[in-house]
Amino acid sequence: MLFPDYRPRRLRKNERLRSMIRETTLSVADFIYPLFVTHGKGVKKPIQAMPGISQLSTDLLIGEIKEINNLGIPAVLLFGIPKKKDERGSEAYAKEGIIQRAIREIKNNVPEIIVITDVCLCEYTSHGHCGIIKDGDVDNDSTLELLARMALSHVEAGADMVAPSDMMDGRVGEIREYLDENGYEKIPIMSYAAKYASSFYGPFREAAGSSPQFGDRKSYQMDPANSNEAIREVSLDVEEGADIIMVKPAIAYLDIISRIKEEFDLPVAAFNVSGEYAMVKAADKLGFFDGEKVMMECLLSIKRAGADLIITYFAKEAARILGGKR
Repeated sequence: MLFPDYRPRRLRKNERLRSMIRETTLSVADFIYPLFVTHGKGVKKPIQAMPGISQLSTDLLIGEIKEINNLGIPAVLLFGIPKKKDERGSEAYAKEGIIQRAIREIKNNVPEIIVITDVCLCEYTSHGHCGIIKDGDVDNDSTLELLARMALSHVEAGADMVAPSDMMDGRVGEIREYLDENGYEKIPIMSYAAKYASSFYGPFREAAGSSPQFGDRKSYQMDPANSNEAIREVSLDVEEGADIIMVKPAIAYLDIISRIKEEFDLPVAAFNVSGEYAMVKAADKLGFFDGEKVMMECLLSIKRAGADLIITYFAKEAARILGGKR
């Protein structure tokens, strides 16, 4: 069809007509809200690089969870800030660790919210890396047992889903086997399957106190130049028992989201990470663009690329817009 017989503008005449043929829609049910939990009482520590986001003690966390639930956001993703750190990240898998305590509090107060937990040692180790250090490098195989113990401790506390983000080879299979052996075969795993060594994580490392004390994470997180490697990583995690596969970051990796969605018949999650959030907030504050409109366009683009679920710090703001609760 060619102009003048075909005029695409006919279907763009007004908002109601545009909405009738809209190919991609956002829903509050798409969102997972990340939260940072710390020890103490009455603690609300704002994160400078992420306006509107704070570390919260468990007592204040419950109020936040209730608000999230009231907005219709179905799930949260928890990150913990421990009291102390050591070489092996011991608080990560301790019965009275910060995340384990937070899970129990949430389930006692708002049992219907889906609690997903990040499974990684970086917030808990004194060196800031995601595994055990041997001879100056992160040792893959000795780390797997600790990740499995961490995942089990979360599930025993009441977590509904675990999300390994460490990028150790074989960790999904190790966690799946360990959970199954302990009677938790019904607990799903959302794998950070294609997690890139990205500079967009900077604000998160301030929020979680997880910057590596030496070197970087390029030996275990993916090279941003690679696409085929993402397919291999996802394939391995699917074979090992992942139920949901994730791409991180989201905005700079929309092509990866799209490709994975086309090649795998599993739900796909995307993590709209801290740096992506911070850029929008900073540009909005400087008056460079309308932050609210850009936020919604970014989230829509992630959904359009193929994400079924979006982990985003924008979840509450977007939920208010979608639900008409300004």
